[in-house]
Amino acid sequence: MQIQWYPGHMHKAAKEIRQRLPKIDLVIEVLDARIPFSSENPMIHELRGDRPCIKVLAKSDLADAAMTAEWQAFFERERGVKTLAITTTAPETMRGLPTLARRLAARKADDPRPVNALIMGIPNVGKSTLINTLAGRTVAKTGNEPAVTKAQQRIEIDDGIVLFDTPGMLWPNVENRNSGYRLAVTGAVRDTAIDHEDVAWFAAEFLLGHFPERLRERYELDALPQSENELLDAIGRRRGCLMGGGHVDFDKASRLLLTDLRSGKLGPLTLETPGMMTRELEELTRIRAEKAARREARKAARKKKKAKRR
Repeated sequence: MQIQWYPGHMHKAAKEIRQRLPKIDLVIEVLDARIPFSSENPMIHELRGDRPCIKVLAKSDLADAAMTAEWQAFFERERGVKTLAITTTAPETMRGLPTLARRLAARKADDPRPVNALIMGIPNVGKSTLINTLAGRTVAKTGNEPAVTKAQQRIEIDDGIVLFDTPGMLWPNVENRNSGYRLAVTGAVRDTAIDHEDVAWFAAEFLLGHFPERLRERYELDALPQSENELLDAIGRRRGCLMGGGHVDFDKASRLLLTDLRSGKLGPLTLETPGMMTRELEELTRIRAEKAARREARKAARKKKKAKRR
């Protein structure tokens, strides 16, 4: 699955971010703790330059705690990067962010200058909820649909921090096919932009391979299905997703599985590991090299053909 999803307001936001960066002290990137790599925007590294960065792993209550800790250690190997795992079920986890921001920005306690922080994240990752919690009031729109925030906002919070909020941004092209699926599985992409059955098949394959007992328990299955299609069929029959003739409505069954996964009804889970991402990036590098070689071969063939005509 390859996502091409870059509305006009996101293109505008990227341009505005570049214009604002000279006055920014640090960057705060909010990630989905279930997909820390796939929800990380590769544009961030280029945009922030040598500014310090806090990677906030949101929705950590929906992710595997041990894997979240592993991802934090992985990210903090990069110079100037610190991490913070947060959840809306425990708002106190968010309140350490201003102190961490001031420390990273090298502000002393008696330094009156505010810390200007640019806060970024993909759609529907929980960025606006974090801002509202830190501000102690509703200053950013929230919702369980992607692309709620449409324009930059300037928000002053306690401890001398000024947040510059940005619209939830997906990068122009999600090149890694599996990352595209994971973004869709967790709800970062509008449901109107995805094929539910296709995305549910990806989720089903992962769950059958990594969390089979959770599927058995959640859907009260006597025997574990052996394939993605069998799983969706079993879920549809157990939950009454039927059409005429007793056939399963696979679209309804797919939506049900995705809703359960997104809401945490299948338990806390993380859809990717640092090792998995290393392997996928190596595969992506190989594919890029093969494509480049084919382009060069076609170019050489055209040159050869032209030379023969002369």
